This record gives sequence, structure tokens and C-alpha cells, in this order.
Amino acid sequence: MEPEDAVPTARKVRRPKSARAGGQMHGGPIAYAILAVFTIVSLFPLVWTAIAASRDNNRLAQSPPPFVFGSNLFHNLDLAWNEANLGKAFVNTTIVAGTSAATVVFLSTIAGFAFAKLRFRGRGALMLIVIGTMMVPPQLSVIPLYMMVAKLEWTDQLQAVILPSLVSAFGVFFMRQYLIQALPDEIIEAARVDGASSWRVVWHVVFPAARPAMAVLGMLMFVQTWNDFLWPFLVLSQTGNPTVQVAVAGLGRGFTPDQSLIMAGALLGTLPLLLVFAIFGKQIVGGIMQGAVKG
Repeated sequence: MEPEDAVPTARKVRRPKSARAGGQMHGGPIAYAILAVFTIVSLFPLVWTAIAASRDNNRLAQSPPPFVFGSNLFHNLDLAWNEANLGKAFVNTTIVAGTSAATVVFLSTIAGFAFAKLRFRGRGALMLIVIGTMMVPPQLSVIPLYMMVAKLEWTDQLQAVILPSLVSAFGVFFMRQYLIQALPDEIIEAARVDGASSWRVVWHVVFPAARPAMAVLGMLMFVQTWNDFLWPFLVLSQTGNPTVQVAVAGLGRGFTPDQSLIMAGALLGTLPLLLVFAIFGKQIVGGIMQGAVKG
């Protein structure tokens, strides 16, 4: 017989599969319903733009507006492409957005590493100045920038749009915050003990560690530069070297603007961004998760 004070054996408690190690959590019907609502709300502007581009101007002026595709989509797309010279605009915008994104990522990573891991006099004050520039509305710099571009005789040239966007205070702050957590000091010290120079540390240590954040920053800067309108509209002409947004702004002019033609141009200007995200979106999200695990 067992003694009276024996401790009873604890019963095995079965945990659900989602709570076990390595198990996946599955959402319920409420979670799927919420996700469906947010998906519909997010896609509605794009879908309605395509619907408006498939109609004519008279139908868009009627009430209620159309919510079914018409038969003029490809006709309006072809008309917008030729009237706005979107072929040249796409090439120009790709050059501007690609150059700006690559330069911002490169310079922001180096500056972010310096502010995060290097010790030098005035580091805190300089970082405050960088953050302070983010508080200044970009519209305030339009007039002095335009005067500078006019003196350099760069109007209607792509360098007038590229040069002001080569550096980003947000990019420096973003990379600094990432590298503080994702790059241990021990790795940098080990590289220096092995005799690596500062540039070799940046190339072989900092860049691999910052790759997920660099991908995210590059995507953000590419989208921001692609969608930029105010500054390119001021320094570029619609018949010379337009970007996509400047070219689309010239569509549908007249006493009664052709809204269907404008929507067709807007749809064409949005498609490359959707294509880029469809191709590289999975790699970017995977890079974010990889960086989170490493951090």
C-alpha cells in the first residue's frame, strides 16, 4: 500500500497543437472576417480606378457612379500612354527613383552605423540636428532649391530631381535605430582585432547585418520618389523630361477634364509599383523577420 502522504501524480495536460513548440496558430472566423474587410477597403480605390478607366467621361458624371467594368479600358490606356508620353516618363522615373533609393540606402547605412556604433565628439548634437530636419516642412525648401537649380541651368533636367533626394534624414534615423539592436559591438571588435579597416568592417559586417532594413528602406524610398509630384512638377516640363506624376498631370486638360483618361493614366502609373511589390514583397517581409530573429 502507498503511504497516506504520498503526492498524487499530476495528470498530463494536453495542450492544443497551436500552443506546442513549432506549432502554427490558426485564426478563427472573426479574424478572417476582419482581414477580409480590411482587404476589401484597401483594394477598393485601385479597383474603382480601373473601373473608372474602363468607362467614358459621360458615365462617370452620372449618379450613382459605375461599379462594374466597362469596355473602354484598353482604349483609354492606349490613349493615355500616347498622349502623356508615358514611355519616356517611365524611363525617367525609374532612373530617378532607382538612383535616389540606392544612394539613400547606401549613405543612410553608413551614417546610421556611425551614429549607432562609433564614438566621436558631437555625436548626440549632430543626431539631434538630423532629427530636427525631419520637423521642417519640405515645402519651405522649394524656393531656395528652385533658385539654385535655375542658377545651375538644370531646369527640365533629371539631375534637378535626383540631387535633392540623395540624402534622407529619416533613412539615417531608421538605420541607426536598427543597427543599435541588430549589430552587436562584439562582432565589430572581433573584426578590428582581425585587422579589418573601417571600410572593410562596413562592407563585410555592417552591410550583411543591415540587409533586411536596407531592403525595407530601399522600397520606401523608391515608392516615395516614384510618387513625388510637387518638386518634379516645378522643375520638369511635361514635353521635355517628365516623370510619371508630371506626365499624368497633363492628361485630360480642357474645359471639361476627361476623368476616364486621367484614371487610365493613374492606373498605368500605379502598376509598376504593384509589380515591384509583387516580385520583391516576399523577400522584404522575409528579411524583416530574419532581422527580427537576429536582433
